Amino acid sequence: MHTPALTTPKRRVAAGLLPRLWVFAALLVLLGLGGLLGLWYGAVQIPAQEVLRALLGWQDNPIVTELRLPRVLGAILVGAALGLSGAAFQGLFRNPLADPYLMGSAAGAAFGVTLAVSLAGGLSGAFAQHAIFSFLPFAATWFGFLGAVGAVLLVLLLSGGAGRTHDLILAGVVVGSILVGLTSYLMLQGADRVRAVFAYTLGNLSFISWPGVGALAGYLLFTLPVFLLLGRTLNALTLGEETARSLGLPLEGLKLLLIGVCTLLTAAAVAQAGIIGFVGLVAPHVLRRLLGGDYRYLLPASALGGAVLLLWADLGARVLVAPAELPVGIVTTLLGGPFFLYLLWRERRRYG
Repeated sequence: MHTPALTTPKRRVAAGLLPRLWVFAALLVLLGLGGLLGLWYGAVQIPAQEVLRALLGWQDNPIVTELRLPRVLGAILVGAALGLSGAAFQGLFRNPLADPYLMGSAAGAAFGVTLAVSLAGGLSGAFAQHAIFSFLPFAATWFGFLGAVGAVLLVLLLSGGAGRTHDLILAGVVVGSILVGLTSYLMLQGADRVRAVFAYTLGNLSFISWPGVGALAGYLLFTLPVFLLLGRTLNALTLGEETARSLGLPLEGLKLLLIGVCTLLTAAAVAQAGIIGFVGLVAPHVLRRLLGGDYRYLLPASALGGAVLLLWADLGARVLVAPAELPVGIVTTLLGGPFFLYLLWRERRRYG
């Protein structure tokens, strides 16, 4: 006969795990439904049975296999990258208002990719961008990564290191503003390039091709184990840096590692889809309220949540002004802006 004292801990674990499983299940359902709608809906609506035949290889339909499927998968991967990086930055800075673009990495990545397009020689703007994003997705990511790394290194230099959290945020705002100005300058240098690069900087998933999907998947698979291994470190940081150090954690090295993998993921996302705001802010914050602050669960959930949010936002970008499309960055800003203002209002009420 089992005593209640022996069975209570197991019941508590099961009771805590079940709601989390429901959250993950709901995210997966929303992801699947959004993906199916993304394949079906567009300027040309394709019957569901034809979509299924194209996916199974029973019917040749380039609209599904070459345009919509890479876009849907790209939205999932970009959203996952931004959600994962946002959750890690919020844990690293112990600030629910932090996002992947906090340290100027997005502005640096956009500058790097814009520079890559500008260096494409005498090509027209549209052709140069197609060449960069369709045939050289890894090159575009590395241009973005170099720009993002340069921005982050400059932020670290100006702030005095990873241990100075407040100075990091201030330096990130300044460096990001300067890089936005430089990006605008590059765009204005060639009138034929302005429209294509401007559409990219607003956030646009229509540029993502199969090589771009492969690039995003590779970077996400490379960095995901690092995030999961550092989940306990982020849990320790929520208790304060002194407590984390007392546990024997090499905080400076772990902070730099987190900043590095977040920068790589953010650069990969920005290189392929441009600057898409608020996904990395909203998804981790909402899921923290549903799952709690345990980063072992919050990190993978934020990746799923970011994917769901961007997938449905892209669907909205196609629907709102159909048959034309909005840049998805505009949709996420319209959704995330009011949410951010609500967070600021709530924080102000909490602390007076």
